[in-house]
Amino acid sequence: MKLSAAYTALLDNKRQSWIDYDRGISIILVTYRHAYEMMLHAGLNFDRFPMIGYVNVFLFGFRMPLFFITSGIFLSSSLEKKGLKSYNFSRFQNILYPMFIWGILQISIQVAFSGYTNFSHQSFDYIWLIIDPRRTGQFWYLHTLFFVGMLYAFLKIKFRFNSFMQMSMGILMYLTLSLIRQKGIYLGFAMDILQYYLFFALGDLISTTIRKKENTRYFASFILFLILLPIFGLVQYNFAAINIQQGSNYFVEHKMPLFFIVIALVGCALSINISFLLGKYNMAGYLRIIGYHSIHIYCMQIILMAATRTILLRTFDNIPAPLVLMLIIFVGLLLPILCYNMLMGLNCWWLFSPKKTIVPQQQVAPKTIVNL
Repeated sequence: MKLSAAYTALLDNKRQSWIDYDRGISIILVTYRHAYEMMLHAGLNFDRFPMIGYVNVFLFGFRMPLFFITSGIFLSSSLEKKGLKSYNFSRFQNILYPMFIWGILQISIQVAFSGYTNFSHQSFDYIWLIIDPRRTGQFWYLHTLFFVGMLYAFLKIKFRFNSFMQMSMGILMYLTLSLIRQKGIYLGFAMDILQYYLFFALGDLISTTIRKKENTRYFASFILFLILLPIFGLVQYNFAAINIQQGSNYFVEHKMPLFFIVIALVGCALSINISFLLGKYNMAGYLRIIGYHSIHIYCMQIILMAATRTILLRTFDNIPAPLVLMLIIFVGLLLPILCYNMLMGLNCWWLFSPKKTIVPQQQVAPKTIVNL
């Protein structure tokens, strides 16, 4: 398989490669869960393949905290370069705008093809996309990421909140959320802000340490990997066992919040360590490309995976569930990258940003993949 010159240059680029690897790991885990849940709602039976469901639960706890930690790592440097106003506009342009565009497209397709999709959607779902995006699917993450970052930056610049003050606030918000859940109260999208602010703050707190080149050897340590791996296995095993026993993937997250923090931090630490190791040895370049396109994958994959699932199940009888799952995952990772490059080539930049930007050649914006 041959890569375009742009992608080859991306892989040769000396920028901090670990972040692309880390985002690649994160979006693959997210894609696995989306594909698995999509198959369940379509009525596929995984009873003969219990390991598939077990993996879904086992790797469930740290995926989203990882996204928020890595986003927080780059907050301070972005604020220094852009200032508060430009930083917020940049986040609107790169996060909230594509969320609205692809959220509206996804809901519209689901409304139009309600007879072929897993869920029943109505016109009011466009409003839920703004006030409670979890009701509409996966777009809650981009919604939360935008508002967490905006609030964090506002407090940092206007009220001079340092990293330790932000961490304290994040802990307070997390504990408040635990009390709210115990009372059975639901506050819409504010629930996710209360939960993930802590992880975003943690990312900013460790940003200086993790971005120093002289510290790379510590994060890319194979000894660290050998230490973290058994700890990860132990805590994830218990996490999965408790959730399976209680019959809910969210039991630990909602009912055992302190244990969930342990789950999230251990998983994130191992993922970051693996990402540094991959960057050190320049391995698995395609994982970097996937990570580079993580937001495009996140925005488009449900539409593309749902279409693929419908075609497969209506075309082939008795197709094995594991095969369908693998094909859906492959489509959910590859097709959004291909679609993004095709749409950009057709000058449809407005599907991803309200403002057309010209990326300098040295930053190497991927444009196409050939002979893939």
